[in-house]
Amino acid sequence: MLRRVSGPILVTGANGHLGQRLCERLARSAAPRPVRALVRSERAAEQLRALPEAARPEISIVDYANVHALEREASGCDAAVHLVGILKETRHNRYVDAHEGACRALADAADAAGLRRVVTLSILGADTRSTNACLASRARAEEILLAADTAAVVIRVPMVLGPGDAASAALLGQARGPTARLVRGGATLEQPIAARDVVSALEAALERPGLDDRVLELAGPESLSHRALVERAAALLGTQVEFASIPAGLARAFAWLAERTQNDPPLTRAMLGVLEHDDAIDPGPACEALGLSLTPLDAALREAFDAEETA
Repeated sequence: MLRRVSGPILVTGANGHLGQRLCERLARSAAPRPVRALVRSERAAEQLRALPEAARPEISIVDYANVHALEREASGCDAAVHLVGILKETRHNRYVDAHEGACRALADAADAAGLRRVVTLSILGADTRSTNACLASRARAEEILLAADTAAVVIRVPMVLGPGDAASAALLGQARGPTARLVRGGATLEQPIAARDVVSALEAALERPGLDDRVLELAGPESLSHRALVERAAALLGTQVEFASIPAGLARAFAWLAERTQNDPPLTRAMLGVLEHDDAIDPGPACEALGLSLTPLDAALREAFDAEETA
């Protein structure tokens, strides 16, 4: 049974594709809820102002490391959804700040403001023992929220397929052909999930009982190699694709060189490690806890690609 929240929902990182979809979902649900959206820049705020008027949230520009600003924005809210995180670290945007620092500030603000629950989106493979800097940082950020007085729900997800999402655009580019150049020939196991299912999971996690201080691992209904995923996407598009394999060592060397020569490298070793992480989990327990039915893979691909193809 769902518990209907009474106050506004605080959403950090609300300008991302999932954040925008969540704002629309909360505004258009059977029992609409106001959203207080937090972003870091005027440019990000403009993205939210472009939403349909009925789904447009209250918007504030804040520094996610500023506890007092976060506490002020959290005051009067019932719960929070935290969507702040990075896959690629740069010299000016470090994992420790984007993950641990932001979660520490939010945890302190949530405790001070008396929020009922914080829901955060994390990544499959997050583990404090991981040698991958991104995955280890994500896990430490999870621990910070779980240790706070305010109850937390952590939802770990893999690649998300949705309109306008970077992963979907990259997959579409590979599936269009004529040649897809894949690290290790696309041997990595993927278990992509539809963006609509992630948004449903976030909405349910705000309200469902029995989820306090739990970590839920959620993914799509199928785990398959990245090459098989590209082939599946190509079949839906009606395209023919040839495959070329990039040795893992060569990819790591490129990432290493990019890290040392560019302020904003297109690929880093940690980012490559996350992309090459094998995802093969049983999503059943998380679906049961969240009351969620998963979108079939082909339907998720069609929805993501239809938007890209008509853009």
